[in-house]
Amino acid sequence: MMRALWTAASGMNAQQSNMDVISNNLANVNTTGHKKHRAEFQDLMYQTLRQAGADSGPDTQLPTGLQMGHGVRMVATNTIHTQGSFQSTGNPLDVAIEGEGYFQIELPDGTTAYTRDGSFKRDNTGRMTTSEGYLLTPEIVIPDNATDITISGEGRVFAAIPGQNEPEECGQIELARFTNPSGLSSMGKNLYLETAASGVPVTGNPGEDGAGTLVQSYLEMSNVQIVEEMVNMIVAQRAYETNSKAITTSDSMLEVANGLKR
Repeated sequence: MMRALWTAASGMNAQQSNMDVISNNLANVNTTGHKKHRAEFQDLMYQTLRQAGADSGPDTQLPTGLQMGHGVRMVATNTIHTQGSFQSTGNPLDVAIEGEGYFQIELPDGTTAYTRDGSFKRDNTGRMTTSEGYLLTPEIVIPDNATDITISGEGRVFAAIPGQNEPEECGQIELARFTNPSGLSSMGKNLYLETAASGVPVTGNPGEDGAGTLVQSYLEMSNVQIVEEMVNMIVAQRAYETNSKAITTSDSMLEVANGLKR
């Protein structure tokens, strides 16, 4: 059987996985805080038929070798953590991070997750939560009778209370940073989990030790660029088509070989 059949088949499988990644990027073009993914590939093992540098005579060596490749495979989906564009919302509980860092979210099992999605809400006790009801940590409670909420660039949360001359401080938003953000594990719901590859989180106030600052009444949108993804889609489609042509060509060559003896 011709090696090209299996090599081209691996190329088709790789481009199909590439399209899965591109489709997910496009599907999340309007997802708050979403970070796009990029498929990464490696070539498969090579069969060495002649080793470069081997002796070809008493005083001569082969200047080049003879190796036959066996195709390609997708080995990683790299998350690109570049800054997304900002969108004004007018909602005082919407917060965008300008720079590095992630909001810390407490999951129901006590695990801490991380997100760039700052579209916070208030639950029935006044605590700031995500759209899923998960608590922002450290916990911030806003009084029920608050008439105005202010979130500073450094993460301090204030609430205006009727009858009080000075706003009441409700808490401090902290951000977490990672040595390798691409090593974070996506769990859906705009949340990431810490892994051994990401490193341990370094927490602190916004604007300190390299952490970004906060912008109230704005949301960070997805960093997916539609035009870029459309170009990637065209390239993936053509690569898939080219590999399919290699399969049909190999099949035609086998047909010719089979027809030599009649």
